[in-house]
Amino acid sequence: MTTPIIEVTDIGKRYGNIIALADVTTAVHPGEVTCVLGDNGAGKSTFIKILAGAHEHTDGRLAVDGEERHFSSPREALALGIATVYQDLAVVPLMPVWRNFFLGSEPTKGRGPWKRLDVDFMKRTTKSELSQMGIDLRDVDQPIGTLSGGERQCVAIARAVYFGARVLILDEPTAALGVKQSGVVLRYIARARDRGLGVVFITHNPHHAYPVGDRFMLLRRGRSMGDYPKTEMSLHELTAAMAGGSELEALSHELAEELGRDSEVAKALESEVKELRT
Repeated sequence: MTTPIIEVTDIGKRYGNIIALADVTTAVHPGEVTCVLGDNGAGKSTFIKILAGAHEHTDGRLAVDGEERHFSSPREALALGIATVYQDLAVVPLMPVWRNFFLGSEPTKGRGPWKRLDVDFMKRTTKSELSQMGIDLRDVDQPIGTLSGGERQCVAIARAVYFGARVLILDEPTAALGVKQSGVVLRYIARARDRGLGVVFITHNPHHAYPVGDRFMLLRRGRSMGDYPKTEMSLHELTAAMAGGSELEALSHELAEELGRDSEVAKALESEVKELRT
């Protein structure tokens, strides 16, 4: 096993007396996808903000390349090759794809009063980098807002790879996408992994996580429910763990009492609980 790029041990975050995250342990290896799964309020956002340097952890240990770190800003994490692609993607919809690709890091040519943007280089590089990720755009001059949601996600991934990311943190990249576009994003996540990056894939959907994931870390109410390699967990087991079988069973009983056991809603939920048990 290779040395993890990122390793967290009993990591946690407190805001005064409020515990937002506690006792989370996992690792991110090069060439692997670590999936962090949990419903809304599970602590996923807090966890990735710690990894991205937006929040400093208050408990536990965070190590990068075996050396303990305390990030005080996202710039520190980025300097170590930890790039985060948030759901809003930080793109300007009316700007062309190549401008968004280099947004904030535009190369120039010439000196003094003759200094100007190296537009030709940016267009060539954007086309080349997207092509290496398997993204074939007809025209990098088209506004990025004209691309589909999946294509915009893929441009953001390719941009992070080009600017030296070793770890790619993806915040719910498939949350607002349809089936086909989700498949496109999952394909590019696999491509990033195959290029040797460590990927942290944040999602609430086990059916999106399982095809590309190598390791699964489950969060519930700010605490880890376990960290499992793919060899130790099937898709059925992952789905059952995410669904919370005991909670669904309690809800099923409550609905049966309130609506009656002949209610279609109660029957459907009871059927789902039975399926999770098998």
